[in-house]
Amino acid sequence: MSGRTVLSDEGPKPPENKVQAPDIQAPDRPRRAFYGRQAGRPLRPGARALLETLLPRIAIELPLPGTTLDIGALFGAANAAQERPVWLEIGFGAGEHLAWQAERQRGAGLIGAEIFIQGMARMLRRVEDAGLQNVRLYRGDARDLLAALPLAALSRVFILFPDPWPKKRHHKRRIVGRDTLDCLAGAMRDGAELRLATDDMDYAAWMLACLTAHPAFECLARSPTDWRTRPDDWPPTRYEAKALAQGRRPIYLSFTRRPRAA
Repeated sequence: MSGRTVLSDEGPKPPENKVQAPDIQAPDRPRRAFYGRQAGRPLRPGARALLETLLPRIAIELPLPGTTLDIGALFGAANAAQERPVWLEIGFGAGEHLAWQAERQRGAGLIGAEIFIQGMARMLRRVEDAGLQNVRLYRGDARDLLAALPLAALSRVFILFPDPWPKKRHHKRRIVGRDTLDCLAGAMRDGAELRLATDDMDYAAWMLACLTAHPAFECLARSPTDWRTRPDDWPPTRYEAKALAQGRRPIYLSFTRRPRAA
């Protein structure tokens, strides 16, 4: 697919940026805007225990500004960055998709970034129940994590059913935008895949407009059928089930990271 593709009569406009401090902020890093809930109802004792015991063992701590994460050390092997593909899910929600991928891709290192504390607790339960050794979690703004990753570290990235921020004045809050895509372009390997999903058609058009305008990404879809069909290695989530139950048909998008110039 080439050129600009839209799924609605009115095409999206380029996103803007906002600077405002979230409750959780990476130390010694520029303060960013973060919108959306960070916590919900009080956690049950079991969930609190996982946050206190399991999370510290698999949590990602960002390095000092100007340095990058040691991906090999993160997954317990000095040469893991070369031998083990590393995948990232931004905003993993309750963790169904991230855990499913981690169970079936034991040879890959899975990183999940999520700010919502209840989602983090649910993912920790999945890690413990399935005995997942290849998962690392970051609770904070995924943009800070992306900024700390070494170049060409990621083999696959997922952004599934992010908050669409449907009101026009809130479009600047959308995670899919030029700044995020610039960071992803640096962090993804040549040929790495970026998968996105949404049940909001305005946001789908926005995603397509942002990605087709970015020189680092190429759309893998060749017809509308391609983005209406979820691949077999892309499991359903509760967000998808909710959308379908309410009569909304999700869109599944896949892009590849174009080769870097020699």
